[in-house]
Amino acid sequence: MRAEQLNRVSMVGLVILSVTALSTVLDATLGVLLSGQIPPPEPDEGTGAHVFQLSIAALLPVGVFFFATADWTRPSRVVRRLAVPAVAVIAAFALLYYFEHYLHRV
Repeated sequence: MRAEQLNRVSMVGLVILSVTALSTVLDATLGVLLSGQIPPPEPDEGTGAHVFQLSIAALLPVGVFFFATADWTRPSRVVRRLAVPAVAVIAAFALLYYFEHYLHRV
């Protein structure tokens, strides 16, 4: 495979992993908001938390691979391609912060 194709594959991986992280946090947050009941903290975090942790951990090697195969003659294109994964990860951590610090205090 050429570097461009490998970069495209790693870009898809970044999008999938970041959207997976966002969807797990969004699922937990919306479930609490729609039901109106805050569940008590569990001894084990649950499957959703583990999926979130694994997807965030997997972002590092995929991101390094993306940057290693990127075409640095056009850096603006590289930055543009990272917009969706970056927004998804920032939104996931923002929702997680809100969920942990504000919803559990109510």
